[in-house]
Amino acid sequence: MPATVPATTSAPATSSDAPARKAAVTKPVAKKTAAKKPAVKRPAAKKAPASKVAAKTTKAPATPKPVAAPKAAAPKKVKHKLVRDSFTMPHDDFKLIDQLKERALGFKRPTKKSELLRAGLQALAGLSDARLKAALDALAPLKPGRPRKDG
Repeated sequence: MPATVPATTSAPATSSDAPARKAAVTKPVAKKTAAKKPAVKRPAAKKAPASKVAAKTTKAPATPKPVAAPKAAAPKKVKHKLVRDSFTMPHDDFKLIDQLKERALGFKRPTKKSELLRAGLQALAGLSDARLKAALDALAPLKPGRPRKDG
């Protein structure tokens, strides 16, 4: 079967077509070839002398070590989720916290404000209902909400 050549109709070339035809013709761009990196030579593994190989193979197989009894389940540290919150306290109560911190330093136990508040909660939890009510009634009432910022 003869190859068919597509019929093209070309218009006579004008001076305005010449730049377009030149732009359409593209020159092949030479491809840059990546230089191959030389292979990294690794040192050959040293072979053991035949006498040592024979000694290893003639050795009796090692006796399996006795399996250690599982240790008693040690209590894992339970990581408690911490909650950050803010609250309002009178200035006198902040002074009490400072006094309690100094007392703790007296018996060489540096403490933080949060530790004192937590210890206070534990102490309050151990009170009877009547004593807890009396402790709560002894507190000066505060206005609800955040205090105003002065300045």
